[in-house]
Amino acid sequence: MEKVKEFLRRKDIVISARRYGIDALGAMAQGLFCSLLIGTIINTIGTQFHIAFLTQTVATVGGAEYTVGGLASAMSGPAMAIAIGYALHCPPLVLFSLTAVGFASNALGGAGGPLAVLFIAILSAEIGKAVSKETKVDILVTPFITILVGVLLSAAIAPPIGAAASSLGQIIMWATELQPFLMGILVSVIVGIALTLPISSAAICAALGLTGFAGGAAVAGCCAQMVGFAVMSFRENRWGGLVSQGIGTSMLQMPNIVRNPRIWIAPTVTSAITGPIATCLFKLQMNGPPVSSGMGTCGLVGQIGVYTGWINDIAAGNKEAITAMDWIGLILVCFVLPAILAPLINHFCRKAGWVKDRDLTLAE
Repeated sequence: MEKVKEFLRRKDIVISARRYGIDALGAMAQGLFCSLLIGTIINTIGTQFHIAFLTQTVATVGGAEYTVGGLASAMSGPAMAIAIGYALHCPPLVLFSLTAVGFASNALGGAGGPLAVLFIAILSAEIGKAVSKETKVDILVTPFITILVGVLLSAAIAPPIGAAASSLGQIIMWATELQPFLMGILVSVIVGIALTLPISSAAICAALGLTGFAGGAAVAGCCAQMVGFAVMSFRENRWGGLVSQGIGTSMLQMPNIVRNPRIWIAPTVTSAITGPIATCLFKLQMNGPPVSSGMGTCGLVGQIGVYTGWINDIAAGNKEAITAMDWIGLILVCFVLPAILAPLINHFCRKAGWVKDRDLTLAE
């Protein structure tokens, strides 16, 4: 047993919830951002501003035509797998071999591809690390084993993993349409909390394929956390904190939450309010990329995703035009209500003695 532990230590194979559930999951979201999400944004910019270079075909592969953004989006599987491998500290030959693993697992995982990539890339990466530099022909053995294991696992388990994730996402979306008030609260609160925790709400939404009203509630919850923390901590963190939390991430408050969990009350209650407002009053839907549902105001990705969904719906004939009520709902749910409600609720928390001065100060 000691020999096994020593081997795992030497290979930097750490079997832990943090390594897989935080580091790998967070890296996967970055991979998604740098492929599918940025590709969607590029396509949207090209279409809306009529930029020819961004809308014309730049490559044709197997009869399929790709724009610049389309090429980026097509590489989401490899990008996620390589990002996961990077987070797991894979040596170069393992890291580069994950390109094929990511492509296979994402393609065979279907709508739930991101979740399949997460599981299969982790397994392939750790097995690849285990055999790395153990033979004199490492340049052959390591990529061979990593790719073979990854592709075989993709063929065996990616379809059922993808189907399970897709089914769960469909159930959540169905339930949100059936009970928009209650599910609006649940989805908004849960995804918002996930965004602030050191895990990836974006990866979770992508893995489950959360769109529609559930996606809209998820956007509301994420915005409540980010804008809420940014505004209610303004007197401690000033403009730098407003920007870093408001369009960066509310995860920066995690050390303060550990010290005083009550500072989390205001943004969480805010998400419970804005979630059903999004689903019931403004009928806010995320019909853009599912990963956008878990991004909130980070780089305004959540709002761009909603806008992209509007454009897609109009092109598909499911929506006549973008209305004033659409814009009012998006602005109120994502920015105005969190900026008002979270500081107001936090004011009462301060009155109760639950939150004190400097409790929200970000570490320098």
